[in-house]
Amino acid sequence: MSTTSAAPGRPRDPEVDRRIARAALDVFGELGWAGFAMEVVAKRAGVGKASLYLRWSSKESLLSDALSTGLVRVSDVDTGTLHGDMVELATQILDLYSGPASRAALRVSLEAGAIPGVAENYEAIRKAQTRAARSIVRRGIARGELPAGTSVTLLLDTLVGGAMVHAMSTPPALAANAADHARQLVDFLMRAVTTP
Repeated sequence: MSTTSAAPGRPRDPEVDRRIARAALDVFGELGWAGFAMEVVAKRAGVGKASLYLRWSSKESLLSDALSTGLVRVSDVDTGTLHGDMVELATQILDLYSGPASRAALRVSLEAGAIPGVAENYEAIRKAQTRAARSIVRRGIARGELPAGTSVTLLLDTLVGGAMVHAMSTPPALAANAADHARQLVDFLMRAVTTP
């Protein structure tokens, strides 16, 4: 969390920090950058506005920290098989776009470029996630689990796109367990890619 130096006195309450970060993600997800204000976040978190300014110098730094700590990260995993790695990757995508910060995840992908300080942070996160996903597929090709000519980009576009669409369009009451749906998606995709 990017905060100013701690002042002497009572130690900060980590539960308050979590409530503020959660409120920041909720407000951004619902109202976007145009409606994102320190006062609105403070009210949603049930804290005074001064509590926010003691922790963050600007609404940009508050949002940047909330996104960094509150969004599910897509990371490189190595289960030993391409199938296992892709199931984990699809599960991460499903969790990101159907979890509690799903609206903020969608908003930041649309609005980050226009928010100073957030744009750079989001771009770094996005690049790291893309590298991680590409590493998973490249390992699978290197191990012979996929044909050598497999398009890494098309495979990931299909996997990530399928997971995102499912997460965003399936009503919660009908949504399958994320890991189960991820496995079904990967099974389908692997059959399509490996069947001659």
